[in-house]
Amino acid sequence: MEKMQILSADLLEILFDGRNKSYGAYDLRKTYNKRISYALAGTFFVALLFMISAVIANSSKKNSPLPIIQDVNLETIKPDEIKTEPLPPPPKQELPKVDMSIFTPPQILKDALVDATEEIKTIDQLENTRIGNKNQEGTPDDRIIAPPVESSIDKIEVPKNDDDYDKTFYVVQNPAEFPGGFPAWSKYLERNLNRDLPINNGAPAGKYTVVVSFTVDKNGVISDVLADNNPGYGTDLEAIRVIKKGPSWKPAIQNGRNVIYRHKQSISFQVAEE
Repeated sequence: MEKMQILSADLLEILFDGRNKSYGAYDLRKTYNKRISYALAGTFFVALLFMISAVIANSSKKNSPLPIIQDVNLETIKPDEIKTEPLPPPPKQELPKVDMSIFTPPQILKDALVDATEEIKTIDQLENTRIGNKNQEGTPDDRIIAPPVESSIDKIEVPKNDDDYDKTFYVVQNPAEFPGGFPAWSKYLERNLNRDLPINNGAPAGKYTVVVSFTVDKNGVISDVLADNNPGYGTDLEAIRVIKKGPSWKPAIQNGRNVIYRHKQSISFQVAEE
């Protein structure tokens, strides 16, 4: 663009000088003012249509007829006359007379003060009569509560217990135990158990537990001592020896009676590492 043309040219021509004006960007900037004018005109036209329609709607409401409201006087409306006939009075029913007697409490008086008309009736005479303020003959009063009829009370037999107390029990209410309880049992093992027996027999470090079962009779005497397992190194024989050497145990109790009980007791040997 020459120097003289720059003075008369607008900014858009200067900006796109030497560039491809057929590209869309040039056309958009060239027609920007025209498109803005069209948009404003369309917006104004649409707003004008809304305003005209609102005015027409308001005018149609004003011209619509108002509803007619009439006052109704309730006094002019008479209900239908209902013819009612008076009901006859209910017949009088006479209640049946109930046998009634005057209860005269006993009093200690002189013979001159005793009224001959006041008779003290016996309990049998007052049994089926109602106590009132006058003597009246009638039907016996059914509402009098009769004394309770004595009935024989059947004897309740205590259920028989079918438990055979001479058999050997494996589950009881109170199992057999060492005399003095667990503390005495621990002291007995410390004093009588050869704890070095597994070490002397070459047992490695570890814990060796022997479960011994035996029978405790009704007097607490121990018999039939057996080892249920054998960890080895003579531990089973040592556990049996200690049980047989010990005192009698407290017998087991079932339903308040001493019974024969098969008991299991575990004895452990601990070998520590050197």
